[in-house]
Amino acid sequence: MNQHSILRFLQSYAVLIMVVALVIALSLLSDSFLTTRNVLNILNQSAPLMIIASAMTLVIIAGGFDLSVGGIFSMGAVCSAWLALAVHPAVGLIAAPIIGLTLGTINGVIITTLNVHSFLATIATSLIFTGTAIVISDGRLIPVRMDEFTWLGRGKIFNIYTSIWVTAVFAVLLTFLLTRTSLGRKIFAVGGNEEAAILSGIRTRWIKTSTFATAGFAAGLAASIATSRISMGQASAGNGMELQAIAAVILGGTSIYGGRGAVWRSIAGVILLALINNGFNILNADPFFRDLTTGLVILAAIGISAFGRKS
Repeated sequence: MNQHSILRFLQSYAVLIMVVALVIALSLLSDSFLTTRNVLNILNQSAPLMIIASAMTLVIIAGGFDLSVGGIFSMGAVCSAWLALAVHPAVGLIAAPIIGLTLGTINGVIITTLNVHSFLATIATSLIFTGTAIVISDGRLIPVRMDEFTWLGRGKIFNIYTSIWVTAVFAVLLTFLLTRTSLGRKIFAVGGNEEAAILSGIRTRWIKTSTFATAGFAAGLAASIATSRISMGQASAGNGMELQAIAAVILGGTSIYGGRGAVWRSIAGVILLALINNGFNILNADPFFRDLTTGLVILAAIGISAFGRKS
């Protein structure tokens, strides 16, 4: 096996190997780690980030970055809680994904129409979305203590949290879209070589807009789940969410240069981050070493991605 093959293998399966190794290590270090309750709690708490990272995979494969998903998440959280109180809990849960879809589409239109880099455009829209969320909530928490609202984040189906089922369905749908549809093939083509995609007749602007719209929808759906779980909407809910999602996607081996990636690997990246966090909590270790470990793992993933591109 040559160097190129090894790098491609690491890009595809390194995150899975690290997850398995971490599970084994934590199981040996703590009896309370590998329990049904702890595993379900990890998955439930990670569900919003898994959903956002799954959609972020499409954006990055297409050659973009979306730094506004945290702002969209905040918008979805406060609007969901406010509408649940003012109108009906069901309306609040449904509204957040719709708002997210709308804001994500706006991102895509701005980026493709003005022909600006997604990194810069979504930094600007992130500030706008977060600021709007603060105005809507007046900078206060919006508590929603109704069973009709909390079932999405706290309820269970066959003794498994509803949020986990929703995440699994969403990830499967995105995987099918990427691997079994013409839209998925076009997303890979745009990210791999946009000029060649244009020459082959692909409507690259529409493809890019669709990925940002999907990311916005995912952020809104994640906001509904998270707000339902904690029974509260807050404008600061999405702070740092975009960086965590991008980190998980890169950990999963999706190329930061576009054209290569998979949803399941991004989910594995989220699980790896969650295991690191959970492991340090269980072992009662210094939080500094948790951040240090996470940073080093992400840096290693970036290095593998960079070397894989050169080889």
